[in-house]
Amino acid sequence: MDYDIVVIGGGPAGIISAVTARHNYPDKRILLIRKTKGPVISCGIPYMFTTLETPECNIMGNAPLEKNNIDFKCDEVTGVNREEKSITTKDDTKITYDKLIIATGSRPFCPQINGHEKNGIYLIEKELEHLKNLKTDFEKARDVVIIGGGFIGVEFADEFSNSNKNVSLIEAGPRILFHSFDKEFSDIATEKLKKKRVNILTDAKAERFIGDERVRSVRLADGKEIKTDLVVIGIGARPNSGLAEKAGIKTGERGGILVDEYMRTNDTNIFAVGDCTEEKDFFTRKRTGVMLASTAVAEARVAGSSLYGLMLVKENKGTIASYSTVVGDMALASSGMIEKTAREEGFDVVVGNAECVDRHPGKLPGAKKMKVKLVFSDCGVLLGGQIAGGYSVGEMINIIGLAIEKSMTMNEIVTLQMATHPKLTAAPTVYPIITATLDAMKNQKISKT
Repeated sequence: MDYDIVVIGGGPAGIISAVTARHNYPDKRILLIRKTKGPVISCGIPYMFTTLETPECNIMGNAPLEKNNIDFKCDEVTGVNREEKSITTKDDTKITYDKLIIATGSRPFCPQINGHEKNGIYLIEKELEHLKNLKTDFEKARDVVIIGGGFIGVEFADEFSNSNKNVSLIEAGPRILFHSFDKEFSDIATEKLKKKRVNILTDAKAERFIGDERVRSVRLADGKEIKTDLVVIGIGARPNSGLAEKAGIKTGERGGILVDEYMRTNDTNIFAVGDCTEEKDFFTRKRTGVMLASTAVAEARVAGSSLYGLMLVKENKGTIASYSTVVGDMALASSGMIEKTAREEGFDVVVGNAECVDRHPGKLPGAKKMKVKLVFSDCGVLLGGQIAGGYSVGEMINIIGLAIEKSMTMNEIVTLQMATHPKLTAAPTVYPIITATLDAMKNQKISKT
């Protein structure tokens, strides 16, 4: 089988790589190959247990491939021969390529906790049958323990708390979501989960899983035991870069594939995108462990546009790390640096805060309180922002992300022209991104007097 462009991996990064390549190179023969016929939508995994009607509702289909005349093969790639420019698969098929894009994603991290091999302990695999088994076990369970208080753990805790079960969330750090939010925003999420009767344990480390063949409790480092019928481990992932490394493609200190600004590896005919790559921070250029579908898709558009010629407009400048999540009826989002991280990196920072209602007047149905925090460098360039409030937070954080990517200053932000409407936004007189920037400008003047 001969193709011009071959994409290995069928998640968001792989699909968008193939679709972008089709748009830019309409005459090329393109193949996407992945291990499963129906992979799940990663961000929808936490909602497969009580929110979605069935796990099958979270399957990612092949419609984008079919619409764009991209061939698909369900198989596992076992080797890459860079000299021959070919790949081999588990069913002994040999496929040649002119350009290759590796989008093999990540694998969940499994901590070496004593007893982790027992039944009833699950990693978050992006595979339908695995998740269906988890759901079956979840429905039978009475007591559930989630290990990891990042986005995955918090979203699972929120989802699981919708059922009549005892849910405990164990976090080794000082608070949940502490990598992505400053304390005042983490506290909001903590309060929401506690109202939903989630037992949150911070500064707590799981040391042993107790039970015979099946887990029956989790023992913490301080000796405390938590009864459980089911354990979900969500403490992050590692780049799935073994195939690339085996082919002699360079990887970095975090295990991800090393790429340049255009997603090229050390082999100019091979590109890599998404979680399998070694990401760089937008501000510091340091290697970072951030893994997001939004970042992966942005990288996929860079790679798919640059296979046969560099397009500077698509240059990848690093990950801003824009997140959003929902806890109960509260949305939280973060983009760029939080205040804690900015100070640790040595930035002189100025902070601005704003609180208002996300409708005007505030007595309109559905109105919710909104809190915005913006972090600027002392010279006035936006470094990061955090928001808590109603569901409009999900799009507002993208305004902040765009402002960060374009290195906007305080003066530029306060003169932005925002569309507002009583049923959709806060009042134009108190639009929180503008108001928080004005607060930062006031604080900047105070710090310089």
